This record gives sequence, structure tokens and C-alpha cells, in this order.
Amino acid sequence: VQLQASGGGLVQPGGSLRLSCAASGSRFSIGTMGWYRQAPGNQRELVAAKTLGGSTNYADSVEGRFTISRDNAKNTVYLQMSSLKPEDTAVYYCMMTLRQRIGGPYKTFWGQGTQVTVSS
Repeated sequence: VQLQASGGGLVQPGGSLRLSCAASGSRFSIGTMGWYRQAPGNQRELVAAKTLGGSTNYADSVEGRFTISRDNAKNTVYLQMSSLKPEDTAVYYCMMTLRQRIGGPYKTFWGQGTQVTVSS
């Protein structure tokens, strides 16, 4: 199973970006989808996550500015980021919990990371 993230780039403060992450590979079912980020010198932190049942969780720093969504048919998770600030600059990683057989354990998979830079 592979996760492929895309959509990062350079944006001015106040701008918007949309990240996407698609899962591919052998047969699997997906539980939680989410996004984490890591800025230089900082630990990786949760940005947003959305469970299979639809519950969402956002970091306080992005609440009201970022929106996570998922398309289960496409095995894809999105992160719409608005009103971006310089402190949002980081490498963003997608995460999915997947299981590859009915009743099997969910395992965590990570995408390769995509750079988001907010600067004028």
C-alpha cells in the first residue's frame, strides 16, 4: 500500500492551498485519514483527522481555517487550507489507518510529505 500526497507549494499569507493524498496498492479498507505536519526543529503534530464514521479532530491552531474531507470511493483525503499564516509552514504528511483483511488489525501508513511554505 502506498500513499501519494500532492498539492503543496509556496503561497502568500492569507492565501489558500488544497492538499490531496490517495492510497493505492493491494486490497484494503481504510479507517481514519488524517494530516500531520512537521516544521524544522519541531515534532510532528496532528493537523486534522477524520474517522470512517465522519468524526473530525483539528489542532487548535488550524480550527476554522482548515477543512479535512475524504472520498472513500477514491481512497483519498483532502486538506483545504485557507487564511494561511507563516507559522503554517511545514512538511505536511498524510496518514491513513488501513487493514488488509476482514477483522485484521488496522496499521498506520504515511505519505511521503509535501512542503507548504507561507511567505511573502
